[in-house]
Amino acid sequence: MSDPYDQLLITIAGELAVSQQPGRTMKMWRERAGVGQAELAREMKISPSVLSDYENGRRHSPGAGFLRRFVLSLTNIDRKEGRLLRSKPEPTREGAILYIGEYADPVSARSVSEALRCRILTGEDQLDRSLFGFTVLDSLRTIYSLSGAQFYAIYGSSTERVVVFTKVGLGRSPMVAVRVSQLKPRMVVIHGLSQLDPLAVELASRERIILAATTSLSEAEIGERLRTLGSTGSS
Repeated sequence: MSDPYDQLLITIAGELAVSQQPGRTMKMWRERAGVGQAELAREMKISPSVLSDYENGRRHSPGAGFLRRFVLSLTNIDRKEGRLLRSKPEPTREGAILYIGEYADPVSARSVSEALRCRILTGEDQLDRSLFGFTVLDSLRTIYSLSGAQFYAIYGSSTERVVVFTKVGLGRSPMVAVRVSQLKPRMVVIHGLSQLDPLAVELASRERIILAATTSLSEAEIGERLRTLGSTGSS
C-alpha cells in the first residue's frame, strides 16, 4: 500500500497550483494541520515573517521552489499528529477544484457510479475498471480560469480517476475541455443534469470515457461519498 502522505502531497500541491490566492490557501492548510507559523517556518528554514507575508498577501506569487518546501515541511510535521489525513475535504473556494483525493486501494467505476447514484450514458462495458482517485470541479471556473499546466493539476497522481463537473449548462463544455486535453480521465460525471447534449455523449464514446450523470446529491455529499468510498474497502 502506498504512503498516504504521497497522495496528500499531490492534493495540497494541486490546490496551490490552481488557487487565485496561494497565500490564503497555504494558511488554510497550515491551520487545518494545527501548525503554528513559527513551527512551520523553522521546518522550512525561513523567517516566520516571510511565511506571514505570503499568507497575508504582502508578498505575491510564491515560486514553485517555495511551495514545494511548504508542502514537504507541512506534511513532515503532520506525520506526528495526522490531522490532515483525518480531516474531511472542504471546498477550495478560491479555485476550480472543489475536492480532490487519491485512493490507497483502487475502487471500481461501478462502485463510484452506485455511490453517486449515476445514470450511465456511455462506457457501461468499462464499469469494472479500477479508479485511483477523484476530482470534483466547479465547471465554470475550470473552463474560464484553468489553462495549460494548471488544468493538469485536476488529474492528481493518475488519470485513472473520476472527474465530476458541477454547475454545468448542457454538458458539452466539460467534454470539449477533456477532448482537447492530452490527459483524459477514465470516468466523467456531470452533476445536476439528467439530459446531456448529444455531442457530449458522442465525444465521451469516441474517447472511450465512461460518462455518467447524477442529480440527487449535493456537491458536499458527492465530495464526502467519494472520500469515504476508498476507506470502506470497496472495489
